[in-house]
Amino acid sequence: MNIDLAASRLAALGNPTRLRLYRLLVRAGDTGLSMGQIQEKLGIPGSTLSHHCRALVQVELIQQERIGTSLLCRTNYPVMRGLIDDLVAECCVDACATGP
Repeated sequence: MNIDLAASRLAALGNPTRLRLYRLLVRAGDTGLSMGQIQEKLGIPGSTLSHHCRALVQVELIQQERIGTSLLCRTNYPVMRGLIDDLVAECCVDACATGP
């Protein structure tokens, strides 16, 4: 994964409100949550929620879909897995290369 892209995704999650939002959506599964449901669960104003969702959408960690009058938010699981896999793939690489 491109280091700049990984850094931007991790930076987006570096905000406590966005991390709570992201965890909430990860826990919700593929069905996701509406903006109203998220706002109720996090107890934050709609404008603040929109700001934080936009930051996560920009780095592709979440996706939004309009269904009727509701805006549904879902975790982009392939992107999440790619970020995690990239970090795991780097684990101990240098230590293993030098041996005991």
